[in-house]
Amino acid sequence: MKTLIKNGTVVSDTDCKKSDVLIEDGIISAVSSSIEAPDAKILDAKDKLLLPGAIDAHTHMDLDVGFTRACDDFYNGTVAAACGGTTTIIDHMAFGPKGVYPWHQVKEYHSLADGNAVTDYSFHGVLQEKADDRTFAEMREIAEKEGITSFKLYLTYDMMLHDKDVFAVLNEAKRSNILITVHCENDGIVNYLRDRCGVENNLTAAFHPKSRPAGAEAEAVNRMLYMAECADEAPLYIVHLSSEAGLKEVLAARKRGQKHFGVETCPQYLVLNDNLYDDPKEGLKAIMSPPLRKDADRFALWEALKNDFLDTVATDHCPFTFEDQKQRGKDDFRLCPNGAPGVEERLPLLFSEGYCKKRISLPQCVKYLSSNPARIFGLYPKKGVISPGSDADIVIMDPDKKRTIRSASLHGNADYSCYEGMEIKGEIDTVLLRGEAIVKNNTFLGKKGMGRYLKRGISSLCL
Repeated sequence: MKTLIKNGTVVSDTDCKKSDVLIEDGIISAVSSSIEAPDAKILDAKDKLLLPGAIDAHTHMDLDVGFTRACDDFYNGTVAAACGGTTTIIDHMAFGPKGVYPWHQVKEYHSLADGNAVTDYSFHGVLQEKADDRTFAEMREIAEKEGITSFKLYLTYDMMLHDKDVFAVLNEAKRSNILITVHCENDGIVNYLRDRCGVENNLTAAFHPKSRPAGAEAEAVNRMLYMAECADEAPLYIVHLSSEAGLKEVLAARKRGQKHFGVETCPQYLVLNDNLYDDPKEGLKAIMSPPLRKDADRFALWEALKNDFLDTVATDHCPFTFEDQKQRGKDDFRLCPNGAPGVEERLPLLFSEGYCKKRISLPQCVKYLSSNPARIFGLYPKKGVISPGSDADIVIMDPDKKRTIRSASLHGNADYSCYEGMEIKGEIDTVLLRGEAIVKNNTFLGKKGMGRYLKRGISSLCL
């Protein structure tokens, strides 16, 4: 089957060109200024942009946090992703039961996602509690057999790794061409301040950002960068950078010439600020870790994107219902499940708040949403670009239409959006996954289970 998209403007991470795009059997076969294909189905994209399907390299679908689960599973969560122009997700596995090794969660996550996801998908492995010879053997085996070439570790939370084990992991990662992604917060600072909030009865949402200060992130970012450097520049990826203080550590590492590391931020740290915590009830909606920061932090992160000092914009999508699940924290913010929805809002927000407000260019939007995630996580050029031979994952976007974000018109199971009431410019017209229209005018047209599991190659950060 052939599909020909006519009269659109194809956006890459380097330029924008008026081009037609020919799709055959789900693969892009030609991109040219003028293509004729009499036997093809025609999609007219006049006055519209053609963007590569976005890749969200940081989601938490069906996340088990012990006392509850994220309210989006791999079906409705990927429906929401698709309606927001995301055609591939890479999901971060939750911790498994105490004492398990990496294979345990790989099998668990296949049982959750296979046959349910409507976008293409992969996983990041998870490392917990220890780093021993069996851990490393399973990492290598999972990378070879499953194409899971990235593993996540945490510097805080109950099953965090301590520095000796972190350094051991980084050395193994260097030897095995495996990328280590890391949640950077200083555990001692965070837990001391959270305990003090309890002692002093400072338990409203306003104290959440005070209990996880920017300095706790910055210290951990600094520590991870230096540990990676000491491990012969082991490949490293810092997730959800939220603060100017953390950014300064990143810039210092870049200035001293450190390579083989990448840094992610998220729309919430670019668009929102910690004023959301001022309302004791509504503030629960924004309980996430790291927390929202000050406007100065937002401005610094935008400037870093403008100057290409950061690498990706992902979501850390981890949704819970406000009327039910988030109410667990109404009397003590520390009991509130950490996380917020956002997988559907990401591409429209970066287009409107970034490109339309002249903070970043249109090619930079594509770089942070599509091509860089594809390169860093071993999917390029199959994903992340509109080019012959690539999967025909394409977002057709009307750049001039305006709309207001309303949770009622979103597709996930969360009953709120942190971006409620924001007017944004740019509207997604059609989303193609491997050449098939799965979204049209905010209506999902795909089928449960149509997403394919992706075995990934070596990260560009390892090269």
